[in-house]
Amino acid sequence: MSRRIAVVIFPGFQILDAAGPIAAFEIAGRLRPGAYEIEVLAPDGGAVKSSSGAPIAAGALAGADFDTVVVSGGDGTRSLPELAAIVRWLRAAAPHLRRIASVCSGAYVLAEAGLLDGRRATTHWGRTDDFARRYPKVKLDADRIFIRDGHVWTSAGITAGIDLALALVEDDLGADVARRTAQQLVVHQRRPGGQSQFSALIELGGRTGRFADLMDWMRENLAQPLTVEQLADRAAMSPRNFARAFAAETGTTPAKAVERLRLEAARTRVETGREPIDRVAEAAGFGDPERMRRAFLRAFGQPPQALRRAARA
Repeated sequence: MSRRIAVVIFPGFQILDAAGPIAAFEIAGRLRPGAYEIEVLAPDGGAVKSSSGAPIAAGALAGADFDTVVVSGGDGTRSLPELAAIVRWLRAAAPHLRRIASVCSGAYVLAEAGLLDGRRATTHWGRTDDFARRYPKVKLDADRIFIRDGHVWTSAGITAGIDLALALVEDDLGADVARRTAQQLVVHQRRPGGQSQFSALIELGGRTGRFADLMDWMRENLAQPLTVEQLADRAAMSPRNFARAFAAETGTTPAKAVERLRLEAARTRVETGREPIDRVAEAAGFGDPERMRRAFLRAFGQPPQALRRAARA
């Protein structure tokens, strides 16, 4: 059975928000011939310019004979009145769709249509404060790559749309096809939806880079306790002011940032080395293997041993 997939765009859409999922469905369709029919739709159809100026040809919004609709994000979502036609179409089509999804700030369009009311959802980290103010009925969880709530799926920004699409492919065609699709895309097998999207902000030291030097020091000293008091002292701030400023800069708490750095360091050692898991846990600052295992399950959905086996395979 062929599933019709509609990717909805609009003037000012982010091109990778649309192209990433399209590529994933295309490759999955090659691996399982006839699995998908992909269409790009826009309010008026024709050549629709992305935020970069590069256009994509689209058909006009019409009908509701689709299995899945994916709404892309982009700068155009900042002027929702221009997207009124999409909102109206989504409201009418929703009862007939098996799945509805959004990439990045495409969640604004789903929320405007009332499709996220009472549901858990995510969006790009840079939009979370504004989104939460605009749509208080949505259970926004900003610290996720993607979220599934029933038949509605939402994802974080840009490349997270590929993770979302791979999860949709897995939902349709199984883990093996999703894995082979990821290999063809030359990406790591899709990141679990529970993985934090704030990793990038942590790596950069925050939105302005204010804590970049501190992050470098933390990476070099992961075996230390790295308490809030210790980090605040290093940043020449009081613990209370440091915790508040750090959260504002990175979107997460110091404790979660420390765990994220430890997880990334431990995962690299697990996947590329041969040292025992307990030594990895000690070097990364987890202290004991069980604590590291629980952290891996929360972040990656798999224990360290499973990631090591997958990397070797």
